[in-house]
Amino acid sequence: MRAVQVVGYHQKLEMTEVEKPEPTGPFDVVVKIGGAGVCRTDLHILEGQWEEKSGVTLPYTIGHENAGWVESVGSAVTHVAEGDKVILHPLVTCGLCRACRTGDDVHCENNTFPGISVDGGYADYILTTARSVVRIDDSLEPAGVAALADAGLTAYHAVAKAVRRLTPRDTCVMIGAGGLGHIGIQCLKAMSAAELVVVDRNPDALKLALDIGADHGIVAEGKQVEEVLELTGGLGAPVVVDFVGENGSTAEGLAMTRQAGDYLVVGYGENVDVPTIDLVSAEKNVIGNLVGSYNDLCDLMALAGRGLVTLHTQTYGLEDFQSAIDDLDNGRVRGRAILVP
Repeated sequence: MRAVQVVGYHQKLEMTEVEKPEPTGPFDVVVKIGGAGVCRTDLHILEGQWEEKSGVTLPYTIGHENAGWVESVGSAVTHVAEGDKVILHPLVTCGLCRACRTGDDVHCENNTFPGISVDGGYADYILTTARSVVRIDDSLEPAGVAALADAGLTAYHAVAKAVRRLTPRDTCVMIGAGGLGHIGIQCLKAMSAAELVVVDRNPDALKLALDIGADHGIVAEGKQVEEVLELTGGLGAPVVVDFVGENGSTAEGLAMTRQAGDYLVVGYGENVDVPTIDLVSAEKNVIGNLVGSYNDLCDLMALAGRGLVTLHTQTYGLEDFQSAIDDLDNGRVRGRAILVP
């Protein structure tokens, strides 16, 4: 089968032929890829940022946002069958550690991460396990939901935390209306009656944000903190969700957060630099957000199945992987880029 692989850091990906995976363990599942999301994390992998953390041996197949059809299953798999449409939770987890047993499987002590630490989904087929596959509604197509497996799941996980703090009289601020942000906007509007303010540098991204449910859009031209404070009576918002996490957004996000509020950081790229006295005196909470759990993915797919969350995508053939990478790296992708074998 075809597979697009990392052959060296600071080098371009290469397509090669590798052996098609087969189920060998009782809970193994082989999935025929119908869509594989192209994520900014993939760019970071090529830059070598994950080299030490992942410990992966090169070459290996990249791609951690995957959906498709069940091709074959191990002897103990009962909840999916050949031909089922599925989306894959990005982690392969053990099910036995404390985190898994409490439903917090994203922190599994014995996980592997297809596309990061083992072979992923920029390929015709991928090997995963029964614990990672979620059946999707018949109305959905794998290429249309693949990026919900990580980008969507990450956005949902942060929003699920946010809505626990929000009431209908509150305001939530989201920084960034791109690949993650446009999913987070839809999730929040489906799950909360709070007023939503979206901040982004790109006027076109803000237009999309308003079209899909945001109540206010603020162009980040240098006065975005003042504009948020004006909309919130000078107090700031009780919840700020930062999908950017770089280029100054962390300081701005904290400045937009009211006293005793939550600043949830999702994007990464810079340090959160704040005097501890400011955190103490204002009782602001800085909360990190990783990808969501298997149960989070099930909940997200329920929203998608009802048409409450949809992805804006640009599709590329698997053989056009370099075009997808280049378009993402140069800001030419609106929504999410998807490889379709």
